Amino acid sequence: MASENTYLTAEGLAKATAELDALYVKRNDNVERLQEAISQGDIAENAEYDAAKDEQARIAGRIAELERMVSIAKIINDEGNGDVVTLGSNVELEDVGEGCTESFKGSFVIVGTAEADPLAGKLSNVSPVGKAVMGKKSGETVVVLAPDGYLTYRIKIIAA
Repeated sequence: MASENTYLTAEGLAKATAELDALYVKRNDNVERLQEAISQGDIAENAEYDAAKDEQARIAGRIAELERMVSIAKIINDEGNGDVVTLGSNVELEDVGEGCTESFKGSFVIVGTAEADPLAGKLSNVSPVGKAVMGKKSGETVVVLAPDGYLTYRIKIIAA
């Protein structure tokens, strides 16, 4: 199976690494919790043991996910020239669609899917809007198919 890259900003990689370090500690603490539950005797009807086992599985799953993500991470070069939209670009859009009664303006950073957080202004490069603006220049217009129909945006500013 070919490994797919995970695109992260330097900040995103640092966050993932910090979470991984914290989970290693949490995993070790949970091992102690498991051992304590086992020492209480019969584990067949031991709620503390069951809870610790479930927590250990959740921690192990997240560790595996983060280790894989960090191992294949490609750092986004956010120091582009600002001529075209690339990963790491800060893009300001303006709604210019027909029947546009409200003048929407929004600014977003284009990131990989692992860091996408639309409420924090981070759009994935594979989201409908992210895909539409990738490779485009300032002043260009893009059309995005959204659940409510087509949206038309003009790229006002591209900043690295």
